[in-house]
Amino acid sequence: MQMKNLAYGIVLSSCWLTSWVVSSLAVNNVVSSNEINTKTIAIEKAEFGVLRDDRDGKMSFLPTTKVPHQEGKRYGWRIQLKDNQNEVTWKEVLRLPKLPETWSTSSGENFVISTDGMEAVTKRTQSAKKGVIENFWTVASGDPTGKHTIAVYIDNRRIGFFEFELVSPKNK
Repeated sequence: MQMKNLAYGIVLSSCWLTSWVVSSLAVNNVVSSNEINTKTIAIEKAEFGVLRDDRDGKMSFLPTTKVPHQEGKRYGWRIQLKDNQNEVTWKEVLRLPKLPETWSTSSGENFVISTDGMEAVTKRTQSAKKGVIENFWTVASGDPTGKHTIAVYIDNRRIGFFEFELVSPKNK
């Protein structure tokens, strides 16, 4: 009987010790992953606008919330990150007021269209040159006019939100 009790004691002790080690490892992994995800993302500036050609042939950024519905007009956002010169993976969610005639991207990136066809999610990893990340779209003839939104995320945290309107040239 004493031998049986001793055996139970050893088994229980080893189970307790093993569960403590496994639990400790799991907690350490959770803490480590939380430390990575809690890195502060500081935004210095976030703006939305259109790109236009200068006389010198260079593109300049013009902040605005009204985008003329002119085929080929480029619009989008840029965000200045504080103290970040590294590669950044961001996600953008573009929501349209109505279904467009078509969706397309030029770079074969990670691009998904919602089931209702009015939202596109783009994911991209890019170098944050001088701490800046950005993305631009080009107006197509079948794009709907009206109010649009773009939300930008890093690590599932929204770092930018832009509301803008694609307007007929006469309504600028």
